[in-house]
Amino acid sequence: MSDLKNTRPVKFRGGGFAPTSRRWVGFVVFAVLIALAEIGTQTGFITALTLPKPSDVLQTFIDLYNSGLLFTHAVPSLTRLAVGSAMGISVGIMVGVMIGLFSYVRAGLVPLVAAIFPIPKIALLPLFVIWFGIDEGSKYALIALGTFTPTVVATYGAVDNVDRTLIRMGQSFGLSWMSIVRKIVLPGAMPGILSGLRISLAIGIILLVAAEMLGAEHGIGAYILEAGSLYDLERLFAGVVMLSVLGVVVSMAIGVVERRVLRWRS
Repeated sequence: MSDLKNTRPVKFRGGGFAPTSRRWVGFVVFAVLIALAEIGTQTGFITALTLPKPSDVLQTFIDLYNSGLLFTHAVPSLTRLAVGSAMGISVGIMVGVMIGLFSYVRAGLVPLVAAIFPIPKIALLPLFVIWFGIDEGSKYALIALGTFTPTVVATYGAVDNVDRTLIRMGQSFGLSWMSIVRKIVLPGAMPGILSGLRISLAIGIILLVAAEMLGAEHGIGAYILEAGSLYDLERLFAGVVMLSVLGVVVSMAIGVVERRVLRWRS
């Protein structure tokens, strides 16, 4: 009986790998970096020719908002990114799933995707201007192609990584081919597909800026190009911050989708 009284409960160790969300840490890191930059520029440790004061960049944002130029440049960029990425990602997911499921499609398209993937998409912008014109068509095509190839690679890789034991189990229970794809393959591949979307959309933002620097009157890329040509660092960094905020918003949106679609993993 004395041994039973001296026993201690064993801590539960089967909680799985579930990282705790600590969003405040990210805000603290940003705040510290901005504060250090402000102190460095105010004291003269960092010259004005190297880095503008964060307070001046903030004032530039306020001026952009009050003048309406913030939305004049942000709305066209968001539209181009949304349309181009939607085309590239939707087709990329369909092609990637087909490559993962069908041997003949894999044999025919994997070499083609491997040949297109390493080509710098920015180098194709002049060709797209010739094909689709200097207006919106060339910008949509560049972003669509840039998001298409990484989405294809991520999607068929995710399909390949689905546990084959689950597929055999579904077959043993008499599930149809379509049911196996819908209930086993696609849910199992979804984490890899969503991870690939982060990379695809980041590439889309990069190509958006490149496309807007050629023949665009409005847009974040056109705004950055104009500020750089005038060596206006406050406006230049304001444009860079816009891109950073856009990237953070896109990443947060994908995170929301992951939490809703992948609740079965918890």
